[in-house]
Amino acid sequence: MTEVASRSATVERATLETRIRVTVDLDGPVEGTLSTGHGFLDHMLDQLRRHGRLGLSVQADGDLHIEPHHLVEDTGITLGQALARALGDRRGIERYGSAFVPMDETLAHVVVDLSGRAHLAFEPEKLDVWGDAGGFTHYHLREFLRGLCNHAGVTLHVRLLAGREAHHVIEAVFKAFARALRDAVARSGGELPSTKGLL
Repeated sequence: MTEVASRSATVERATLETRIRVTVDLDGPVEGTLSTGHGFLDHMLDQLRRHGRLGLSVQADGDLHIEPHHLVEDTGITLGQALARALGDRRGIERYGSAFVPMDETLAHVVVDLSGRAHLAFEPEKLDVWGDAGGFTHYHLREFLRGLCNHAGVTLHVRLLAGREAHHVIEAVFKAFARALRDAVARSGGELPSTKGLL
């Protein structure tokens, strides 16, 4: 019987603005502690964990007395670093994933390519998304995803096909990202998913 390598990693990041520790296990179980000090961010990380079927723990402390930006961005950065380490050389993964997720009046579409190249195409900022969720806006969503993409080497396209209310928009995007990521990290054999021979 062939031994399957573990696809998990823990990364810590400390700056003058935030202190963050993230553990990712791409093969579950779906458990872990989520404690960032920001209730809505914890809720979104739980969506990522449950819909992505990941083991995910995030412990974070940041300067929320200023606003959520630093905490959200640095959590995305640290999660991206942990994801990159857990993926290793990316051999044997599906690489691509895509998901549509509705949430009441909202419909989000997210496409993932675990290409090793960082790119974020983020369309919700072009639309009239109103309100926030506990001080978390679609701009914070963009910064979280930008940090993750830059440090995980992920190409990510986020499209909002319908929706105006921020809570629904953000949650639908997190769920779609989680489900697309779940498909992209799935094991599909031992080959590197690239004709270049390198990701």
